[in-house]
Amino acid sequence: MTPSQTGFAADPRASARRPGQPAFAQPVPWVSFTLYAAVLAGGVYYDVVGEGHREPTHMAGFVGGLVSLLVLDVVERRRVGARPPAGVAVALLAARLALFAAVTAFDGSGLSRALFLLVPFTAYFAFGRRAGIALGVACLGLLVAAFALSVPGWYTRADYISDLLMFALGLILVVSTAQVAVGEQEGRVRLEHTLRELEASHDRLTAYAGQVAELSTAMERTRVARDIHDSLGHHLTAISIQLEKASAFRDLDRVAADRALTDARWSARRALEEVRQAVRALRAGTRPFSLSEALAELVGHAGDGRMTITLDLTGQEDGYHAEALVALYRATQECLTNARRHGDAEHVSISVTFGDSVARLVVTDDGRGFSPSEQGEGFGLLGIRERTRLLGGQVGIRSDKGDGASITVTIPRAAGAAAATAGPAPELGAAGRTARAAG
Repeated sequence: MTPSQTGFAADPRASARRPGQPAFAQPVPWVSFTLYAAVLAGGVYYDVVGEGHREPTHMAGFVGGLVSLLVLDVVERRRVGARPPAGVAVALLAARLALFAAVTAFDGSGLSRALFLLVPFTAYFAFGRRAGIALGVACLGLLVAAFALSVPGWYTRADYISDLLMFALGLILVVSTAQVAVGEQEGRVRLEHTLRELEASHDRLTAYAGQVAELSTAMERTRVARDIHDSLGHHLTAISIQLEKASAFRDLDRVAADRALTDARWSARRALEEVRQAVRALRAGTRPFSLSEALAELVGHAGDGRMTITLDLTGQEDGYHAEALVALYRATQECLTNARRHGDAEHVSISVTFGDSVARLVVTDDGRGFSPSEQGEGFGLLGIRERTRLLGGQVGIRSDKGDGASITVTIPRAAGAAAATAGPAPELGAAGRTARAAG
């Protein structure tokens, strides 16, 4: 039986294991010790109560042989180990056979023939199942040959037939015992190996859990950074511009200055409201998000006197998850912020189309534009790309120096969680609606 057949890794000592030899198995010591004690007790009993007188040298040889067998077993177990080389195993088996023959020669009871049962038993562990069975059959044949040579007509005597049958049954029992012992030992080793693998798997899972926690924390930090930039960044930019406008027009145009202060206050309130919504979403959810309403409100307060914003909405947002709608809203905020802060645009066109399979946002301005090599710069555009990519969407940027910019964001209808968005979107005509805000 090979390690691959048993299902566990091989012991280093088993690398030179002989074909058919069981992995990790070692003899059961109590079997041989018990048999030695039984033979010794039988021989002593026969010498004490048996007929005739035996020479003391016979008893000394008998006892000395059994003691030698016991010493051989102890030395083998402590010095040689469970995996002796082939030459050592053969030498040990030959030494046992010689001692078995010597003990049998000095024993007058005949019980010492049972010692030969240990030949297939020990061979099973040392050489494998086939060798154990073959030596068992050989021992049975030797017993028959010994009967035939020493007792003519032995097969007609009941006592010899009984001894032969008992020896055969003993062979079956010891081979079966060896097989059970080998199976139990290999099963225990497999179990220990499985436990070690489970411990290693547990350690790996613990490490993976730590990595997942770190990745989740990093992803959450990235998401919070995007939200802060897209939401608070937009409103703080608007507040700054409106306050600068109010300061500049305070003495020249009182109405324009008041309007700028009103828009700045709205941006501040809106920023505070979005922070509260984010906190509620983290704790226990938030109210349904409507992109149509949010964009209309954003456009209505985004003008600063220098930029006109046109909003066109086509289709219905029903069926699009809030996560996809929020991504489109954040992209619109970032585009307006860039058009105002960097592009110096006078007109911005926002077009949102809710199709059967995708939602498309197109934001176009007539500002200074930028070169394609600058498209990847800035956290805002990076945030749009990341947010859209996580939802399976795409971002397209077209811009040239002095020719404005056009940013297209498409997000699949199936993006976000499986749940449908709660709350219907406002009814929009087939051609869309246009909302204008002029500062």
